[in-house]
Amino acid sequence: MEEELECPNSASEKRYFPESLDSSDGDEEGALACEDLELNPFDGLPYSSRYYKLLKEREDLPIWKEKYSFMENLLQNQIVIVSGDAKCGKSSQVPQWCAEYCLSVHYQHGGVVCTQVHAQSAVQLALRVADEMDVNIGHEVGYVIPFENCCASETILRYCADSMLQREMMSSPLLGGYGVVVLDGVHERSIATDVLLGLLKGVLAARPALKLVINSPPRLVSKLTSYYGSAPVVAVKARPPAEAVFLSGAQTGALESALRLILEIHQSGEKGDIVVFLACERDIEKAYDIVCQEGSNLNPDLGELVVVPLYPEEKCALFKPNEEAEKRCQVYQRRVVLTASSGESLIWSNTIRFVIDVGVERRKVYNPRIRASSLVTRPISRSQAEVRQQLLGPSSSGKLFCLYSEEFAAKDMRPLKPAEMQEANLTGLVLFLKRIDIAGLGHCDFMNRPAPESLMQALEDLDYLAALDNDGNLSEFGIIMSEFPLDPQLSKSILASCEFDCVEEMLTIAAMVTAPSCFSSLPRGAEEAALACWKPFLHPEGDHFTLVNIYKAYQDVALNSSSEHGVDKWCQDHSLNCCALRTADAIRAELSDIVRRIELPWAEPAFGSKENALNIKKALLSGYFMQTARDVDGSGNYLMLTHRQVAQLHPRSGYALAHRAPEWVVFHQFSVAENNYIQITSEISPELFVQLAPQYYFSNLPPSESKDILRQVMGHLSPTSGTRKEQDVCEKCPDTAEHRCAVQ
Repeated sequence: MEEELECPNSASEKRYFPESLDSSDGDEEGALACEDLELNPFDGLPYSSRYYKLLKEREDLPIWKEKYSFMENLLQNQIVIVSGDAKCGKSSQVPQWCAEYCLSVHYQHGGVVCTQVHAQSAVQLALRVADEMDVNIGHEVGYVIPFENCCASETILRYCADSMLQREMMSSPLLGGYGVVVLDGVHERSIATDVLLGLLKGVLAARPALKLVINSPPRLVSKLTSYYGSAPVVAVKARPPAEAVFLSGAQTGALESALRLILEIHQSGEKGDIVVFLACERDIEKAYDIVCQEGSNLNPDLGELVVVPLYPEEKCALFKPNEEAEKRCQVYQRRVVLTASSGESLIWSNTIRFVIDVGVERRKVYNPRIRASSLVTRPISRSQAEVRQQLLGPSSSGKLFCLYSEEFAAKDMRPLKPAEMQEANLTGLVLFLKRIDIAGLGHCDFMNRPAPESLMQALEDLDYLAALDNDGNLSEFGIIMSEFPLDPQLSKSILASCEFDCVEEMLTIAAMVTAPSCFSSLPRGAEEAALACWKPFLHPEGDHFTLVNIYKAYQDVALNSSSEHGVDKWCQDHSLNCCALRTADAIRAELSDIVRRIELPWAEPAFGSKENALNIKKALLSGYFMQTARDVDGSGNYLMLTHRQVAQLHPRSGYALAHRAPEWVVFHQFSVAENNYIQITSEISPELFVQLAPQYYFSNLPPSESKDILRQVMGHLSPTSGTRKEQDVCEKCPDTAEHRCAVQ
């Protein structure tokens, strides 16, 4: 086979279809007879019997018929677009074929990298593909996701989160380690994938030997071909769609209708798992409680109803049932998977027979004017609806229940999912683009350009954080901030902690707020018991300090426990999310490595002292001075300093549990929703704010009673009046911050 790969005169089919991969020539006995003689070209070892079993499964995938066409197009073109429906096999097979191409040219241009929007998908695909290629995970095939790297120097094919490949371009702008880049899940329109689509245009021009493969659903192909020019399209033949049942009248009570339908399907006795697409995570929690409660009252002869909540925004496991465990189970189990938008790619099961779709989603849309996200309920796109239907596969018995009318789908649903870049906070993106030296953003040709107002707000925020110099380029602070895979405000707080001798504590806070919430989701009636479990961790200085207490307690248990079971039990006893705490531990380890690598000063931990508490608040305010609020009436109604939004403390805040509302707070998160809550809050003083907030930020605050109080504090702290200070600032910088950013 190696001779065939090296021989330039051999036919293309032979070059790209070694005998071990092409079962069309010869019968099954012949293939099995020569198993011991065939060597895996990727590791030099004989193929196992499992390889041939999986090969049969791969040949049944719809995409397999297009392998020859794909390989020919990859050989002759720099860009190839693969158009196929969900579950056609493109995410697992195309990267393997690219690895075969790289092998055929002896890796002279590098290996293969395949991006995924969800970290969980990258891990599961790497595990599956390593199995199919008959190699070891972490060696020939690996994965890279935030805060976890399972690759080695000999890794040929790596799956990675799209954000990780984006960050890799900071140190290797031309991606010299790769011969083929595969962008998967482009229909999700994540910021990182859109950035890669734009930046790779320039990389391909600079590196003619680099190949780009884009996996896309059919609806997005025309947009991609016009964006990249005349790129060839390898189209996978679509399978007949499963039966869809639409609502006849107007949509009312979608959640209640979905719950009623779940129970009706289960009582009908028809076999098969159910996937329910709801509007938001809150609906998932409600549905979970109700289905669990109702399921326990049903006839046991129908089988057990197992409810599986899948939260796409969190680092959760994929839905992939264990078939061996199912065979051992004596009672029939029907799983009901509850998920929301973006949960489509987390479902890896061929047991799905019913899909229930409410047709709407609740998305966070960032408003640059108030520096906060609003939760907006709106119809999903037609492309999302099609993907949900395709989860049923080719089964004729599967059904899609659309809890909306065909008229709603035709008139109210957009053809494609909107780009995240047009709805998100772009401060981190602009910091990245400045880091890779793209002047003024003009050289990055985005498929959908972000709103100018969002770009201006991002530049303004970076200016406030001292990440930009007077010419609009990255300052030394900005360069160091870009080293951290965090929100720029959090990066700035870590840098400030070096000055205030609280790096140890600030790294813990950064890890805990970056990981999913460490507090477990509570079923109805369990709130009081959980609050009692959390009370020992509450810190009088605020929620940031409470998170440090929880992490330290978790670490102590992990160090002293002889097994993971002991840690799990401790978390369960204290109503804490063990998976989230493990994630925080991994995040903190990587942040610590970054701090050491760039040689930032690191003081000994002093958590618990008054001086340390003050220093932590100074570090927090250095990054989060734009996220401060004041209790305007003494009853817990907090008015944002930057706008007129009013919020309350989150019910799980230590202050809410202690029934105490400090006057001034710095908070980590705020969303405009039915209940406007500020989350993860700590008390500050106006004197501390005046000391740490930039003067030109303070001068641009809208007039308010809070600003008048801060003026008085400023005048009290300084022998010169606050007015005089502002005049000095204005003499140095007569323009407002908005004008400064416009010039930059």
